[in-house]
Amino acid sequence: MNLIIVESPTKARTLTKYLKGKYQVVATMGHIRDLPKSDLGVDVEHDFLPRYIIPRDKAKHVKDLKATAKKADVIILATDPDREGEAIAWHVAHILSEDSKKSKAKSKKSPAFERIAFHEITERAIKEALEHPRTVDLKLVDAQQARRVMDRLVGYRLSPLLWQKLSKRWLSAGRVQSVAVRLVVEREREIARFTKKEYWTIEGKFDPAITAQLVSKNGVKYEEILTFDLFDGKYTTASSVIRDERSAKEIIADVRSPFTVTSVDKKEIRRNPLAPFTTSTLQQDAGRKLYFSAKKTMQIAQKLYEEGYITYHRTDSVNLAEKFIDECRSYISATFGREFVADAPRKYQTKSRVAQEAHEAIRPTDVSRLASALDGDAELNRDHHRLYELIWKRAVASQAKEAVFDSTTIDITDINKYVFETQGSVIKFEGFLKIMGRDVDEVIIPDVAVGQVVTLTEEAPTQHFTNPPPRYTEVSLIKTMEEKDIGRPSTYAPIISTIQDRQYVTREDKKLVPTELGNSVTDFLVQYFPDILDLPFTAKMEANLDAIANGESQWVPVVREFYTPFEKDLNNAYDKADKVKVAEEVIDEKCPDCGSPLVIRMGRFGKFVACSTFPACKYTRQFAQKLDMKCPKCGGDIVIKKTRRGKTFYGCSNYPKCTFAAWKKEDIKKEDIK
Repeated sequence: MNLIIVESPTKARTLTKYLKGKYQVVATMGHIRDLPKSDLGVDVEHDFLPRYIIPRDKAKHVKDLKATAKKADVIILATDPDREGEAIAWHVAHILSEDSKKSKAKSKKSPAFERIAFHEITERAIKEALEHPRTVDLKLVDAQQARRVMDRLVGYRLSPLLWQKLSKRWLSAGRVQSVAVRLVVEREREIARFTKKEYWTIEGKFDPAITAQLVSKNGVKYEEILTFDLFDGKYTTASSVIRDERSAKEIIADVRSPFTVTSVDKKEIRRNPLAPFTTSTLQQDAGRKLYFSAKKTMQIAQKLYEEGYITYHRTDSVNLAEKFIDECRSYISATFGREFVADAPRKYQTKSRVAQEAHEAIRPTDVSRLASALDGDAELNRDHHRLYELIWKRAVASQAKEAVFDSTTIDITDINKYVFETQGSVIKFEGFLKIMGRDVDEVIIPDVAVGQVVTLTEEAPTQHFTNPPPRYTEVSLIKTMEEKDIGRPSTYAPIISTIQDRQYVTREDKKLVPTELGNSVTDFLVQYFPDILDLPFTAKMEANLDAIANGESQWVPVVREFYTPFEKDLNNAYDKADKVKVAEEVIDEKCPDCGSPLVIRMGRFGKFVACSTFPACKYTRQFAQKLDMKCPKCGGDIVIKKTRRGKTFYGCSNYPKCTFAAWKKEDIKKEDIK
């Protein structure tokens, strides 16, 4: 009997469907061997040797797996095609081979182990993988092991320090999550430091129907805004700005007719389709267009992958298989017309430092399967359909022809050399937009000729103020982490979930906002662990892990290079760091037990109200943050609440007398007070 081992029951069911009884397929239900939760599990004195155990909740499942494996002649490890999947395969092989050695049935030959990898769960891909088995890639295992050991060292050595110095025994620190919190904290402080600046723009309306903006005088441009750089966190000073209403009125008074068209610049603009999705770009686009969290995007993509609808969704590659490219081009030609197919197959350049298993971008496994074809699958819901459609369109459009626009820029100049400018564009050929849908508004402007005199009918000065840098959203934080090489595609979603679960960051109207706890922990770590919180240092560690996966470095020296200065900083912090008091907000209420002021504190499960004299007085109650909104049923205050799983919703403060609740603020006003 040949046995195939995968991670999930869904994946096992899909493989069984394609293999038609020729193989027995079982699932590990995730990891079946890991570092212990009760202690460090890493022998620092002996080359960081990890001590792996079988978790208690997996013991019975492992026992059943061993029993099944004893009947197998060949055991095929078909875990996911990435470092974590390679590590799971290695752990499974270790457990089953050790069990085979201990078996009393000496007459039975030990089963052979094979490793297969496929990036899509289709009959063709599985058959091809089975025809080309290999051994477990120990370089990938070492890279995953190095990451696991480093993260364990930081988590289990640094977290107790935070418990001691911040007096909160539920805190945690992570090698990458702490850097993510720092990004959010520093952005919030940049916003707090921001001083808005006034500026004005002047718009002119001309006959024939042209609306143009004043852009320059005598060749000197009027800048509209001071530009904020998202990644450097700095504003670029504009050279010439209309700074106040007086200046705007002086300019308007100085503008003189006649107004002459001095330039008509018509040109053809070609816009190419974007590359197919990577993990990061999928999370960003799903966040922008579908309003999915990174965690939700990955959960839905996991299901689509395991059901065989898309290729593996944890990837930083933009490559596409030659076969898919050919199928895609044929589909576009047959469905939309030959003129919509790119002149040559499009190849995109990956940013990945290590192309694990020649990963592909995320794409549908069957180009002819539209989102509507998923309707018959009872396992899928509307969200699966929407994400699949997003993936399908992006992958197929990547092989379509570029969109072509006719763009026109017109300059109108007065006698005093003030120049007004307007731009318009019209889609000349849809190209890939035929597949993706139009995401641009056409602006049509009248035909005019150089030298033509036009009439100014109205001047409209408008006041503006520079805006502070935007708070991070999940989308922009993922983009920044990717740009700065912090973490890897598979880690973005769990990092963002973790920093919210740990109460370091909250989400308000889809924006990430640091808590006082997040501020305090970040300041402490920056002071005593500058390397861990340093962005270039974190990026260097990711590069080192890639080098291990490529076979260019050994994992133990990489971990030692990280741990030696970390241990020194740790000892220094224990000796010299004072206890940190997290700022508390005093509220305008007195304690009902002792009359002392009440404060808002941060606990393991979020904010709560407590007596300021704790532990002398132990009064506490649940904290309910009020909104400036009233319950549409009873008129009570609307407060922010959380479900048991941590999802935010809005409910009436008079619960349980009033049971009104809503997921979104905009739904609160839909009912009238009765």
